[in-house]
Amino acid sequence: MSETLTLSAETRDRAGKGASRALRREGRTPAVIYGGNEEPVAIHLEEKALAKALGTGHFFNSVVELTVGGQTVRTLPKDVAFHPVTDRPQHADFLRVSKDSVVHVNVPVAFINEEKAPGLKKGGILNVVRHELEMICAPDSIPDDIIVDVSGYEVGDSIHISAVTLPAGVKPAITDRDFTIATIVAPSSLKSEEGDTTKEG
Repeated sequence: MSETLTLSAETRDRAGKGASRALRREGRTPAVIYGGNEEPVAIHLEEKALAKALGTGHFFNSVVELTVGGQTVRTLPKDVAFHPVTDRPQHADFLRVSKDSVVHVNVPVAFINEEKAPGLKKGGILNVVRHELEMICAPDSIPDDIIVDVSGYEVGDSIHISAVTLPAGVKPAITDRDFTIATIVAPSSLKSEEGDTTKEG
């Protein structure tokens, strides 16, 4: 389960490019909180604190509690715009969430037991088709990652979502097909000898 991150913010009185530039010069990042059947609120937060939260590696699948004017707003980060040269965060969007909200989040995939996959032991290569999976769950149930066990897989096998044990209360956003997460492919030297160019999707 991803931890809850806490950031303090202040409301923005002025909008527009000039006001945003002035905030950035002061080490602040303009942002907006929207959703939850309420009016959007323009805020700004400390750039260093935002950069530190972004550095956790699971910012986008963590609940972020924003403290604004003495009130705490539970949110989910939806987007951060970065400066094309400096990579500094330029703007952030936060979606309000409540305890009973259901959210769509992209969760990273983690593979385990690679030493127990005969196909990999023979020199096969784990070809990751999806590094992230879009999941639907409650904000408090967002997993840090989706664990995919590759035990027993051979060269030529595909690992589909149906083979993955998902955490309780977490389901895939794609429901109309048993999509592929990864395949175990033969090394290119072996493939060229066999003339095998087939790929499963």
